[in-house]
Amino acid sequence: MEQPMLRGQEVKFRYEPDSPTWAVDGVSLDVQKGEFVAVLGANGCGKSTLAKHFNAILLPETGTVLVEGMDTRIEEKLYDIRQRVGMVFQNPDNQIVATVVEEDVAFALENLGVPTEEMRGRVDDAMRMAGIYEKREKAPHKLSGGQKQRVAIAGVIAMRPDCLVLDEATAMLDPRGREAVMQTIRRLNREFGISVVAITHYMEEAAQADRVLVMSGGRIVMEGTPKQVFSQTARVRSYRLDVPQAAELRDELVKAGLPLPEGIITPNECAEALFALLREPGSCQ
Repeated sequence: MEQPMLRGQEVKFRYEPDSPTWAVDGVSLDVQKGEFVAVLGANGCGKSTLAKHFNAILLPETGTVLVEGMDTRIEEKLYDIRQRVGMVFQNPDNQIVATVVEEDVAFALENLGVPTEEMRGRVDDAMRMAGIYEKREKAPHKLSGGQKQRVAIAGVIAMRPDCLVLDEATAMLDPRGREAVMQTIRRLNREFGISVVAITHYMEEAAQADRVLVMSGGRIVMEGTPKQVFSQTARVRSYRLDVPQAAELRDELVKAGLPLPEGIITPNECAEALFALLREPGSCQ
């Protein structure tokens, strides 16, 4: 079997050596190549701390993190690890350094000494993949929040990573900006096979993933497909999380006596189930 993109084995981490509280407390997980995994949890659950282990911003106190089989604690592997795993953070302004979009996307490649001809092609490809090519000559500070975040994503993509880790990358965006960025992420995952780990507190974003992990107290407490996780609405709420609005509506309609199936987590699924119900003989009486 092909080795996973990311593997955590009994990972433990705390910010203070003498602290009795572990920010990450014995987490084991695999992320396969080409997989889209969403990580959920209330504030302070350890999800962002775990994310920073995936490209060696943080190193485990005990346990092991492997990136395509490379141990993040081996210093000689650090360059290769960060080439393979790119991180996009919450505030795009913290990742944008140049005064023109295409120069910003090229910034890391210039620092690496990538030849000019190759750089041009990689920068153009990255901007097209991130849906920001038409803004290539604009000043980043004149762009919307969603466009800035796509510039930040393009800068990471130009490095040609195998995996993108998004640490609440849509948290500062309005709904339209969030949707534009998520369309970009889905496209990178599905069309280009880039693995995605999305740390988020937006349930509708998590519903689009292949797999959902829920963290609480530094541990993974739920795991499964979005349907498997969000069908357990009471349990999800017990971890101080919401559920997708479609799942919430389905629960309320069932309480009101409508026999809707389990596993509804998207608006389309909810609409289809209601339409099927309305078509049943006698449903309007």
